[in-house]
Amino acid sequence: MQTILVVEDERDLNDLLAEQLVRAGYAVRQAFDGREAVETVRAGGVDLVLLDWMLPVLDGLSALREIRAISLVPVLMLTARGQDIDVVNGLEAGADDYLAKPAHIRVLRARVAALLRRSATAPPTPEARPAGPDVLRHGGFTVDRAARTVAFEGASLDLTPTEFDLVELLCLNPGRAFSREYLLERIWNESAEVGHRTVDTHVQRLRKKLGDGDASIQTVWGMGYRVKAG
Repeated sequence: MQTILVVEDERDLNDLLAEQLVRAGYAVRQAFDGREAVETVRAGGVDLVLLDWMLPVLDGLSALREIRAISLVPVLMLTARGQDIDVVNGLEAGADDYLAKPAHIRVLRARVAALLRRSATAPPTPEARPAGPDVLRHGGFTVDRAARTVAFEGASLDLTPTEFDLVELLCLNPGRAFSREYLLERIWNESAEVGHRTVDTHVQRLRKKLGDGDASIQTVWGMGYRVKAG
């Protein structure tokens, strides 16, 4: 049974979210401030974090940054803050998805299920993966699809599940340009509310980890992204 950490300081809402997720078949842990959330993740055994932004002791964005320093657990930010700059800040800090309050419980459950399917702690079965070799080698990339690990120029990368899925798809199709719309549908299951900005922010994060700017994951202006063919 997969375990979800619900981080929300409003106790009634925290209890409601926990109850709905338990009904959906998940184990649930609860935290009521950002520091408690970080320490719960540090202790291990959490498969996904549902993280509010406005938290006492340590705000959600700061908690997210600390979580990313110790774990690649998927993080879904659930918050009333819906301005573009807030969305970008959350994604750049390492959030995998973003859902504005109030959120319909069916939408929330669909987002949680989609993130867990992509999670490194619950890799897809071979039948669920796109066709292709188990290990992809292209350019500087080595992608182990079964282990869901990526190395670039011989150095292992710490990637979130979403970042891994992006690299896997691009390396399966070197030279092919993918539109942002296609990537949202394929990687995010059309779940990302902020549209193209979500894709752009994840690519920017990937480039920082690669350390080679636009050289490996190239921008196709007016369309989207590709891994260079040669």
